[in-house]
Amino acid sequence: MSNFIIKTYQKGTVYNDNRIFILNKGMNSGKPSKKPFTNSFVIIFDTNEDCENMYWIAYSLWKANFWHPSLIGSVIPFLRIQDFKNGFNKKVNQLLQKHEQHLKQVQALRLLEQKENKLQQNIALINEMRTAILNWYCRK
Repeated sequence: MSNFIIKTYQKGTVYNDNRIFILNKGMNSGKPSKKPFTNSFVIIFDTNEDCENMYWIAYSLWKANFWHPSLIGSVIPFLRIQDFKNGFNKKVNQLLQKHEQHLKQVQALRLLEQKENKLQQNIALINEMRTAILNWYCRK
């Protein structure tokens, strides 16, 4: 099992490369990123492999709206660090017991993300072509 530390992100603090940031305010609370958010937690890992595995666990929990029941606040919902720590530690322990299945799922998620990025690039190209064709009508 991997060791990690969960802290509140503080702007200006320098963290090593083995870390991910988790958004803690708004309806996207729990969203992981390699780059810091203004309102976020930081999870620091010992190895890059642990960081990558935990990123995909955090990504899966965010996409599944796992954190929504833990959100508090009436105007801008937010996630408390203790609720995040408890929920994340519990889920990590459950998911890493099935490590081989987890690795297969991570590989599938990476492939899906690559396909999604390629589709977004294609949509952008289609929109560019549409704009070029429509601009032809304006020039005449």
